[in-house]
Amino acid sequence: MCIAVPMKVVEINGNMGFVEYSGVKREVGLMLMDDTQLGDWVLIHAGFAISKLNPEEAEETLSLLKQAELIE
Repeated sequence: MCIAVPMKVVEINGNMGFVEYSGVKREVGLMLMDDTQLGDWVLIHAGFAISKLNPEEAEETLSLLKQAELIE
């Protein structure tokens, strides 16, 4: 099973960036996304941002992943 996790963009450096959620910070590829901005919520899958989410969608997705015990 593959899971994409919502994370917030905290740094952008060309086609790469850093995302963060709950104290976890990861470097990810942003080349699959157009117009990614600092503060955007994105779905991360296999080290790449694959889709933008609004903050409400991100919170709902994170809540569901917590309920399923797939994240802490």
